[in-house]
Amino acid sequence: MKGWFFSFILVKCTVIDKAYYMTGFETLDEHKGREHHISKVGEFLKQIIYGGNDGIVTTFAVVAGFAGAGAEGVAQVGGIAVLLFGFANLFADATAMGLGEYLSARSEKDLYHSIRDKEIYEIHHNPEMERRETIEILSDKGMTKEDANGMADILERYPDYYGDFMMTYEIGMSDPADESPALNGLATFGSFLVFGIIPLIPYFVLEPVASTFNISVFATFGALCILGLLRYMVIRENILRCVGETVLVGGVCASVAYVVGLAFA
Repeated sequence: MKGWFFSFILVKCTVIDKAYYMTGFETLDEHKGREHHISKVGEFLKQIIYGGNDGIVTTFAVVAGFAGAGAEGVAQVGGIAVLLFGFANLFADATAMGLGEYLSARSEKDLYHSIRDKEIYEIHHNPEMERRETIEILSDKGMTKEDANGMADILERYPDYYGDFMMTYEIGMSDPADESPALNGLATFGSFLVFGIIPLIPYFVLEPVASTFNISVFATFGALCILGLLRYMVIRENILRCVGETVLVGGVCASVAYVVGLAFA
């Protein structure tokens, strides 16, 4: 009786499991979306952090240059001059950064495909050398010689994947196929403008005196903290390191800008 009961439970569980896999089993795309989902911010994190940090520091350099040259000089030319120089610098550099990122991404794609074409050529015309390189790479990764030879046999049957393998493990380049140079440039441009305007905000609402510069310093510090928090929200690793590194790097650059202003006072 007891054996029959357990057999019934086992059959029941099997039927339930089969029903789940037939109706509720997630596809590979669903699994990727759930376990490996990357937000739009995460996709452009490099451009946002790079553009944002440069925007903050570059704009603060204008403000710091005026302040370093002396508060009286700032008061004489007025806040309009600070804003004028600041905005001119902001938009010019944002455009340069955005276009630079676009050209950089385009160049990276072109370089990747150029080198990959050479690898594919070598795979077809110099297979023995490519095989030796493959076995050496796999052996360095800890694979036995027998398994490395077996893997090389498999790779040789799929030249396109073989080319991707060699690009990753021999050349050390990842496929930039999923990256859009135009969107990368736009993300850099937008981040530069959004974060770069923050050090100028005090000069919109206050008189250009020494205390205004102090407020701009706090605004710059706050902008760097926000940028660091954004970095943390994407990667979710060690908030103190994410914020601290961002503030430290930006702070060093901003300090250099202020010292340069003092040097020409």
